[in-house]
Amino acid sequence: MFIFSKRKMNAFLWSWSLTGFFLLSILANGVLGSDEMDLFNLINGTNVFQKQDDGADVLVVGLTLVQTAAAEGADFYNWNKAEVRYCDGASFSGDSENKTAQLQFRGKRIFLAVIEDLMAKGMRYAKQALLNGCSSGGLSAILRCDDFSSLFPHTTKVKCMSDAGFFLDAVDISGARSLRRMYSGVVNTQGLQNLLPRTCTRHLDPTMCLFPQNIINQVRTPLFILNSAFDSWQIENSIAPPSADPSGSWHNCSSSFNCNASQMQFLEGFKKSMLDALKTFSMSSKNGVFISSRWAHCQAERKDTWFPGNSQPGEDKGIAVAVGDWYFERTKK
Repeated sequence: MFIFSKRKMNAFLWSWSLTGFFLLSILANGVLGSDEMDLFNLINGTNVFQKQDDGADVLVVGLTLVQTAAAEGADFYNWNKAEVRYCDGASFSGDSENKTAQLQFRGKRIFLAVIEDLMAKGMRYAKQALLNGCSSGGLSAILRCDDFSSLFPHTTKVKCMSDAGFFLDAVDISGARSLRRMYSGVVNTQGLQNLLPRTCTRHLDPTMCLFPQNIINQVRTPLFILNSAFDSWQIENSIAPPSADPSGSWHNCSSSFNCNASQMQFLEGFKKSMLDALKTFSMSSKNGVFISSRWAHCQAERKDTWFPGNSQPGEDKGIAVAVGDWYFERTKK
């Protein structure tokens, strides 16, 4: 399934319901970065949280997990949900120690310990499970998807979803590759050379194996890629970071998507690269893809982008419906 919106356009989730479904959510903002502080509020008996987005409060909900959604027939509304804060700096992939610097990188062990604890608390009885993540958590969902799936019985339906985790190895406006340089630092600092997927590292440099475009086709578990073709984080930090834009000529475009014609042409090239990188992946019937044209980063956790009523002109269906159709394998009418 491949859905693409023609208009413009942070969380790691798993799932299990009161009748045997589980949703575990890992919240993360930015790539390999730190978390924002969230303000939690009780709305209709459900904890939701607000984030500041361009100075405005944005109501965030995890995969329509609101009590009132039952009346609307929303998917996932009654699933049990666990949220885990992303914390290791390498999308839960590190397992090394730098004795000289007295640093330990144990992201993979943390991930497996969390899963083990949740299994003991009842997740092992789940009949359906969904592992989802936003931003660096979305990259985690891709990297740890098969690990997550392998811990359940074969009778459990297990799938994974990456929201805003499809980071491209893109050329920035100066002709350099800013994100590749950042990833190289992470790989070398945490010693990931032998910890990333071997199906990738056997023929590519380990740094390249942190980029989803080089590993998604080897993920065995059904996987859904949700991303914006004009991903706001990638535009600001990978396409036009300050190091590539010392004059600040891209500031308005990268910070608020107020772009001139030549800048939009450059970003259209970025969009084309993203769609090209997903072609083979999207041909598999077990996978799903939804690429919007919003200026956004993380869409599953935001009410204004997740719910069907907020879909953009040119979209066949909203994100919530597309994800539900993919997960529950509903045939198109």
